[in-house]
Amino acid sequence: MGFSHFFIARPVFACAICVFITLIGLIAYPRLAVDQYPPIAPPSVTVTAVYPGASAEVMADTVAAPLEQQINGVDDTLYIASTAIGDGRVTITVTFKIGTDPDLAQVKVQNRLQTALPQLPQEVQTLGVTVRKAQNDNLMIIHMYSTSPKVDRDYLANYASLQVRERLLRLPGVGDIGTFAARDYAMRIWIDPDRAAARNLTVAEILAALRGNNIQLAAGTIGGAPFTHDPAATQLNLQVTSKLNTPEQFANVIVKRDTQGRVTRIGDIARVELGAQNYSINAYLNHKEAFPLSVVQASGGNALETASAVYATMADLSKNFPPGVAYKIVFDPSQYVRQSIEKVRDTLVEAIILVVIVVILFLQRWRTAIIPLLAIPISLIGTFAVMAAVGFSLNNLSLFGLVLSIGIVVDDAIVVVENVERHIREGMHPREAAHLTMDEVGGALIGIALVLVAVFVPTAFMGGLTGQFYKQFALTVTAATLISLIVSLTLSPALCALILKPHDAASAPRWAPLRWLADQGERFSGAFDRFSAGYGQLTRRLLRMSGVMFLIYAGLLLITGWRLYDTPRGFVPQQDQGVAMVSIQMPPGASLARTDAVTRQAIDIMLSTPGISAASVYSGVDALGFTISASSGQMYAIFEPFETRLAKGLTGDEIIADLRKRYAKVIGADIRVMTQPPIRGLGSAGGFRMMIEDRGGLGYGALDAATRDLAAAANEDPAIANAFANFNMRSPRVAIEVDRDKAEMLGVQSQDVYATLQTYMAGSYVNNINLLGHTFQVIAQADPAYRQDEALLGQLKTRSASGAMVPIDAVATLTPATGPYRVLRHNLYPAADVQGDAAPGYSSGQAMAAMERIARERLPAGLAFEWTDLAYQQGVAGGSGELSFVLAVVFVFIALAAFYESLTLPLAIILTVPLCLLAAILGVNLRGADNNILTQIGMVVLIGLAAKNAILIVEFARQSEEKGAQPKEAAVLAAQIRLRPILMTSLAFIAGVVPLAFATGAGSEIRQALGTAVFFGMIGLTALGLIFTPVFYVACRSLGRRAAQLREGWRRKPLPASPELAE
Repeated sequence: MGFSHFFIARPVFACAICVFITLIGLIAYPRLAVDQYPPIAPPSVTVTAVYPGASAEVMADTVAAPLEQQINGVDDTLYIASTAIGDGRVTITVTFKIGTDPDLAQVKVQNRLQTALPQLPQEVQTLGVTVRKAQNDNLMIIHMYSTSPKVDRDYLANYASLQVRERLLRLPGVGDIGTFAARDYAMRIWIDPDRAAARNLTVAEILAALRGNNIQLAAGTIGGAPFTHDPAATQLNLQVTSKLNTPEQFANVIVKRDTQGRVTRIGDIARVELGAQNYSINAYLNHKEAFPLSVVQASGGNALETASAVYATMADLSKNFPPGVAYKIVFDPSQYVRQSIEKVRDTLVEAIILVVIVVILFLQRWRTAIIPLLAIPISLIGTFAVMAAVGFSLNNLSLFGLVLSIGIVVDDAIVVVENVERHIREGMHPREAAHLTMDEVGGALIGIALVLVAVFVPTAFMGGLTGQFYKQFALTVTAATLISLIVSLTLSPALCALILKPHDAASAPRWAPLRWLADQGERFSGAFDRFSAGYGQLTRRLLRMSGVMFLIYAGLLLITGWRLYDTPRGFVPQQDQGVAMVSIQMPPGASLARTDAVTRQAIDIMLSTPGISAASVYSGVDALGFTISASSGQMYAIFEPFETRLAKGLTGDEIIADLRKRYAKVIGADIRVMTQPPIRGLGSAGGFRMMIEDRGGLGYGALDAATRDLAAAANEDPAIANAFANFNMRSPRVAIEVDRDKAEMLGVQSQDVYATLQTYMAGSYVNNINLLGHTFQVIAQADPAYRQDEALLGQLKTRSASGAMVPIDAVATLTPATGPYRVLRHNLYPAADVQGDAAPGYSSGQAMAAMERIARERLPAGLAFEWTDLAYQQGVAGGSGELSFVLAVVFVFIALAAFYESLTLPLAIILTVPLCLLAAILGVNLRGADNNILTQIGMVVLIGLAAKNAILIVEFARQSEEKGAQPKEAAVLAAQIRLRPILMTSLAFIAGVVPLAFATGAGSEIRQALGTAVFFGMIGLTALGLIFTPVFYVACRSLGRRAAQLREGWRRKPLPASPELAE
């Protein structure tokens, strides 16, 4: 090969090229972001609106529905989901296709909403509709907590928001700081309804007085332009004190002056204090009152660098914390990312060491061994430059690609060095041997590189979540392969010619241990030569019984198909991430105080469970919908570090099982323990989530009954565990119906009744105050004492046309009722969800198939189902794994056909592919795993490796035929001569994936999923490939000759004479 001959004659040039590749890789490495996965979660945009006091149904019908109708149809939308809750809040989440620009998606949603705003209630428009990119990827949660009784929750929350949050937002890599349990300051006007009624005041008059006295005015200037003939000498700005800021100022506002001149002030009918805007959530760290700050990573940020910056900033800020304020970071998924990435890096180092051992074992001489070993750092470091250029990060998938690339990049150099060594043993000079080697194996090296590129490049352009998984892995391996090809065509032959010596010139080592190793190496070489001769004899026998071999091959194909069909299908392996989520559901209608009491009991149980180090707790949060609910609680159980609990023999699954048993004994609450989703940003918990949609208008009652029946039936299925429905119609409420005839007779306007209820019971937004450089709300509401007893509800009063104060129950009927506190909508239909897990021993695919079957059997007409979150992505992926496999095989065949200018010779290589699949799937079965997306990636890798091994035999056999050998003799000779490089490269690759296949610690589940398929597949491929490849080669050459004879016969066959010409 002329290209390589050039570099053999110019070794400095070859070294310069490789040094350049290494240097740009080293420069690029620090610029690579670090994260658990590439951006594989679909982007989403959230729309939030508030209508104080509105029920869940009102929010769904009057706010969510009109907004969804306008949003529907935005480009690249996957699905639209909304959650309306009974305290007057609604959140609409628009999920987009993977790869959509989240900023552009936000703009598109914002534009659509402008049309819907006039259709919303005036109060909703006044408070505003917020559109923002969804931030579901918490990097960590910082807990600010109190160490002194003097520091209450309100002060703690506002100090954290104003002093800590603002500083953290400015850090590079921080996208947002969430304050879900926020208690922003608010000027609270706690009205005494009895006092207000005694003074004949309505809520409208109270609100008008507050708004009229708390305004911001621009009063102008004195002496400003335009000037008169006698202009002023100075210009003075006018400042009017019209803005109120203290409780005393608000209490002094005059509401009314009667005919006798007596004045009624706000302080006469209300208690004014600087309180909190929201009292719906109580947060705790273990047993301490706390305020959580969730750090959200910016898109493309470096997770580990951002986390380190947050830790450093918090340490700096804490030096100036006021007495009684402290912080702690216990919920830190970035630590899992850090540990997982470090484990993969350890795997990388372990793989390199094992490959080095294999290379030295086979090549024995340090001069020979160092040449392929140099290919590893050059190829891997050079790959960093490619990764940086295309915007990749250092994540589990790209690092997996680097780990698997170790065996691939060293293979090419091994092929060169081994062939040079063979010629040197036959008496050639190293330089002459290097030139001859590149003529013999240069084509094979290019063919191998073409095959590997053909395997991976098509999969990199697949869409959806599967495509995102393949992309960075595939292109990383492709980059390493191409750089390895450059090294093997330039540096490897140049170094062979430069540093290898003729064997008769090599002196025996002087140091005794080295002499012993050299002796053992000679014995190993002798034993291997005898093994090679035996393998040659076996190959001759197998070629004489090729018919039997093809029957055996057909049987292996049937077994492969059977095992692939019978193996459970999964998607992304569930992982022990060092944390579990706990959902607390109290009886419908339970107050926050009751929920808080049970939550404290749950904290005690959690902290007493072995393997758990801390509890992050939110009382008043529905963990399943991440919405505010007084009868719900959310807890995170933070496990001890992996090393600590694994030393005690405690896995994440065992801790979760123990916690479930303990919580099952708690009376008065439904407490569920759930795993984290395997991919951050895809759902709030692991397992599946099915949405049941009311497409026939059957009503919420039908949804309630259907989902409960579905969950009960699912729990009877052996493939499903912990199925439950989260929708219920049993939340107690008071139904208020205004009798319009009575109201008209008493001179009471219906809107006055509604306004009275809204202000006293839900609270009314007045306007704003300025405090500490920030803006806070002024809220008027009835004093808590008047909102504790439903009997007092009817005593609230409004004024009639005659001026008399009329109680609500005089014009309205108040009756106990029940209804939903939480209403879901999915793709514009009222909906309810059913969640669950795959039972032990079953895959997620089996659980989803069982759920679909049960839903088809049990759902009444008018109800339909759809998947959401991770289950949706798994359903969409469907047969994409099979598609990627087929594409890889097709592209490999096309590449080989072009390379060999033949349609039959590539078959000898392609026919070996099913052999690796059989071994891979048997290995998966042996370890009790499922066929998931990581397993499928491993199988695609095996296609390239199968072709690589076969090419080494086929290419040498073809060259032997060109020199005059018969196909059978060429096949035997090729198999015997190429045995050593095939075993060397295969064992080097197998050694490289051992740390993956038998991984432990953080992220071990996904490393094992990929490593198991590749490890067992490569073992089977090496053994079966050596047996079947010569047989396939001879058969395909025979097929090619027959096809050529048929073509020649058709060319020579005379065409029949035309009847017209014969006449």
